[in-house]
Amino acid sequence: MKSYKSVLLVVTLTLLILAGCNAQDKKASADSTNNNDITVLQLKEQMESNSDLVILDVRTKEELTGKLPKIESAINIPLLELQERIDELTPYKDKKIAVICRSGHRSSIAYGILKRHNYNVENVLGGMKAYLKK
Repeated sequence: MKSYKSVLLVVTLTLLILAGCNAQDKKASADSTNNNDITVLQLKEQMESNSDLVILDVRTKEELTGKLPKIESAINIPLLELQERIDELTPYKDKKIAVICRSGHRSSIAYGILKRHNYNVENVLGGMKAYLKK
């Protein structure tokens, strides 16, 4: 009987911890969506209205010649090279940088790197896949 109660206690505690972590993830996701993510439509509006907007494409060079070509004015620094090449973005420190990739995952990681270096940065949701659909 004691082992049954111990197992039940462990399972209950585990479920409570997982529920708390899930709530934190959802809150972080909601905060991220509200504060630093932009849609492709918002990106295109900014491209028309903000001549100082910098677009950073963090896909590999090989990806730029595939089905999802790069935005003509975009700077390309692959995510795996971003940390070591971050100084190349110093001239754009006072400008807004929109980060894009194929689907939005790598750009969200790049967003974090740039934010830690105090850049004014936004992540483009859906990446180039969404960009070419709109």
